[in-house]
Amino acid sequence: MSTKSGRSQRPPLLVVISGPAGVGKDSLIRRLKERGYPFHFVVTATDRSPRLGEEHGKDYYFVTREQFDRMIADGELLEYAVVYGQRKGIPKQQVRDALASGKDAILRIDVQGAATIRSLLPDALLIFLSAGSEDELEERLRRRASDSPSQLQNRLETAKKEMAQLSLFDYVVINTENHLDRAADHVMSILRLEHSRKKPRVVEL
Repeated sequence: MSTKSGRSQRPPLLVVISGPAGVGKDSLIRRLKERGYPFHFVVTATDRSPRLGEEHGKDYYFVTREQFDRMIADGELLEYAVVYGQRKGIPKQQVRDALASGKDAILRIDVQGAATIRSLLPDALLIFLSAGSEDELEERLRRRASDSPSQLQNRLETAKKEMAQLSLFDYVVINTENHLDRAADHVMSILRLEHSRKKPRVVEL
């Protein structure tokens, strides 16, 4: 039996897209959607304020510190972490709803969160997105112009530590400047390959 996308009816994947700040995780996920790949994006909760152009419920669930504390206390988060002084977490119900849709569920989280997902859900598919080089990543972060010099340095130092954790991941995808479609092609090939595994990945919450 096949789905409308032509893919055999197999368990949906829980896909983690991770990597350093500025590497293009959001852009990659948008491009997968533009290319028509069927997936459910799991929206992360955060207690930071929205940046210019970000939408509540689409980019993040923006909550107060008190609301975030309550979500932790009530066990509503699959995982959460402090990222550059701000807390981010994955609502469990979001993941359940995503997997129940029958589509692959995609999470966009930092490397610390990806490590937690790996320990909790071993069959999750972890993809590390990397820039073409350290210099390219630094230039991307500088162009964002949203960080102070000290914040920029902190992000670059964190990126080096994150690169040292590649062994956590199943695949590495290079997203070089002006070649987003190439990265999207690579990710889509990975997902097609994973859906052809003899023993499928099965994630249950």
